[in-house]
Amino acid sequence: MKHSKQIKPISHLKTHAAEVIRQLTEEREPLVITQNGEAKPVIQGVKTYEETQETLALLKIFALGTLQIEAGNVQEPADVIGRLRNKGRE
Repeated sequence: MKHSKQIKPISHLKTHAAEVIRQLTEEREPLVITQNGEAKPVIQGVKTYEETQETLALLKIFALGTLQIEAGNVQEPADVIGRLRNKGRE
């Protein structure tokens, strides 16, 4: 994903903070801020940030599951279901 249209100098952020916040919220696109011609921070709306964090968490879970499968650390679904049912009776 390229954000070449979403690059602004820090002076733009300083003078148009309210507009920048509105755009981050409405457009849900991150904004790259430059300082002395170099990209420094990336800012985004809080909802987009939370969604990104949830996506990363799910990807980590998926990666861990894949590693467990590759290592042969798997169980039959029927065994797991049986243990869960028995645990509820205890």
